[in-house]
Amino acid sequence: MSQSPPNSAAGINWDLRDLYQSLDDPAIDKDLAKALKRAKAFEKKYRGRIRALKPSQAKALLKAIVELEDLFEQMDRPVVYAMLVHSGKTDDPKHGALLARAQEQRTEINKHLIFFDLEWVEVAKSDAKKIMAKSSLKKYRHWLEQKRVWKPYYLSEPEEKLLDTKALTGRSAFGRLFEETTASMKCPFTHNGESAEVSVQEILAKLYDPDRTVRKAAADGLSKGLEGQARLLTFIFNTVVFDHQTDCQIRKYPDVMAARNLANEIDAKVVAALMTATEKNYPLVQRYYRLKGKLLGIDHLCDYDRYAPLPSEMPNCDWPTARAIVQESYDAFSPDAGGVIRTFFEKNWIDAELRPGKRGGAFSSSAVPSAHPYILMNFTERLRDVMTLAHELGHGVHQYLSRGQGYLQCDTPLTTAEMASVFGEMLTFRRLQERYPEPKQRLAMLCGKIEDAFATVFRQVVLTRFEQSLHAAREKQGELAATQINEL
Repeated sequence: MSQSPPNSAAGINWDLRDLYQSLDDPAIDKDLAKALKRAKAFEKKYRGRIRALKPSQAKALLKAIVELEDLFEQMDRPVVYAMLVHSGKTDDPKHGALLARAQEQRTEINKHLIFFDLEWVEVAKSDAKKIMAKSSLKKYRHWLEQKRVWKPYYLSEPEEKLLDTKALTGRSAFGRLFEETTASMKCPFTHNGESAEVSVQEILAKLYDPDRTVRKAAADGLSKGLEGQARLLTFIFNTVVFDHQTDCQIRKYPDVMAARNLANEIDAKVVAALMTATEKNYPLVQRYYRLKGKLLGIDHLCDYDRYAPLPSEMPNCDWPTARAIVQESYDAFSPDAGGVIRTFFEKNWIDAELRPGKRGGAFSSSAVPSAHPYILMNFTERLRDVMTLAHELGHGVHQYLSRGQGYLQCDTPLTTAEMASVFGEMLTFRRLQERYPEPKQRLAMLCGKIEDAFATVFRQVVLTRFEQSLHAAREKQGELAATQINEL
């Protein structure tokens, strides 16, 4: 197969030196060692005092929280750095070794801090309410309130320590195995008599190709690539599901979604209402795809036609153009937001190039407040990559501005976080509509935006229902075969 032209995002790598200078930076071990020493001193100072707090001791609690917050950031900084380095190149053994070492030492440090949460939820409800009402604790009120929400599901301290330690060889380990497997996976792509082995990210990009034969070849190649790893991926899937079920049973969660709803700070009834309302409108999605089939001139739409662009002269988009479009979009909305976006580009806080071993998909890591967020994506020069960039920068702006809340409260639940990213997408979509005014191009972009909305809402509900059925089947039948999972 002919050689593809070089990707315009080649060399667009993040600069992680605001965290650490390199893998061998002695500051990594120094931070971990210092954090361990501080954690031991913190435990010695505050163990037994937190559960005995009275309303008159709000300032003492504030002092402990401020110290704890700084300690958390110090012990998490090496883990954040290691995670970013590993995501950028999962097949480098040095990266995996650093991630394991940082996570293991972080767990050892946390053993001396687990007592704090357990003692805080023991404080009598009336006293806790009075303590949180104190003006001196205003900044941390929400964090303190949320800690107490989990009270029914906490275990004893020895049990909590044990679960925290075992997590490294449980769900966390299998999550890493999944990432490394899919990042290094190759898929066969055969088209017009020529064959090549391509990465998952590259073959996924071909599902958006205007040529239907390319899309079909990509779908076939992706399936073959996954089938080649089916045994391993099925085992990982079963293990992760069983690990979650075990956790739910041990903590006595009412159902498998309870922990996620608590973390998202949303009532289960609200989630159920949202899902039911969405399901009632599935015919809307079906109507859209029937219309899309007519616009494409295809009588029977196949799965690989879902993301087919409408026939129009939609150009590819190189990295400089994508950067300019997103920058203009945020500038037009707010000079302040535009200034933050510019900083991401100018200071190399984005990793966009395609390379072997790089984690798939895209994310924005809030990192730590003393540094700044970092964004990872895989830029394939499709116009839709502009929307991905805008989405992650929406998270990035949110995270950058949230640093002032401090490490304990800078992160937000998904129910809030996704608002910023989808808002960033809409800003950029409007800019694209202005940039490409030709009616057929505007229609093609509008269809793409409708499909993005389906993915944000309808597809997530479908996936959630699948996960619910999967958990039910796993609990009833035990380990599931790939064919059983596929049927679900």
